[in-house]
Amino acid sequence: MIVVKIGGSQGVNLDTICADAVTLIQQGIQLILVHGGSTEVNEISTQLGHPPRFVTSENGFTSRYTNRATLEIFAMVTAGKINTLIVERMQKRGINAFGLSGIDGRLMLAHRKEAIRIVENGHKMILRDDYTGKIEAVNADLLRVLLENGLTPVIAPLALSQQGEAVNVDADRAAAMVAGAMHAEQLIILTNVPGLMRHFPDESTVIPRLHYTELEQALSFAEGRMKKKVLGASEAIQLGVPQVIFADGRTEHPLLDALAGKGTVIL
Repeated sequence: MIVVKIGGSQGVNLDTICADAVTLIQQGIQLILVHGGSTEVNEISTQLGHPPRFVTSENGFTSRYTNRATLEIFAMVTAGKINTLIVERMQKRGINAFGLSGIDGRLMLAHRKEAIRIVENGHKMILRDDYTGKIEAVNADLLRVLLENGLTPVIAPLALSQQGEAVNVDADRAAAMVAGAMHAEQLIILTNVPGLMRHFPDESTVIPRLHYTELEQALSFAEGRMKKKVLGASEAIQLGVPQVIFADGRTEHPLLDALAGKGTVIL
């Protein structure tokens, strides 16, 4: 069992990732795909006259401010367009992929944050009317039913609040929760860089191996979106996932390269 998080950053190659995924499935490996969609959401929301707004928490984590209008665009792009096109790529290659979001079948339940504390221009602020959440539970039984019936789940990063509302959830942390719930042997996080760099953006400083006890220290030099990936890796390890790999999603064989040890392997 391997959970693969497909990043939504520019340059990540869905065709090569899906081709590798098919190769692994044909070898008898069970895969669950979780995807993001940040770049495409940014582009389409801007075209619709609703440009994205990113905020930074007091702890230094960057996230998308998601009011109701933003949530609906996010759902349209991730659960609609991106999820469908990944499923299409898998189906073309003979794999019976099944697209769903965390809302379907109550796959992912999350606590909706009533307010978020941010820092903007050096000032602390509180934002309300935010539709983001932190995943608290994953319906592993539903995923097992799909897998047992020969279906490969492809999951969009939306979850259901306890009040039945759709919320935007971080895809890296969603993948970590899914990996933990499914007792996955590995979580592979594919992005548009070759791994975790000690001195971003110098790719010669990619860290090939990292012990899980070093993850907290890694937060101090992880830049931008990589901070959330490090946090997701830490959560996956805490949930019992033996290995997390940060790997380059732009290569000719992203998944096969990751399994061969290219990128940053966290044990």
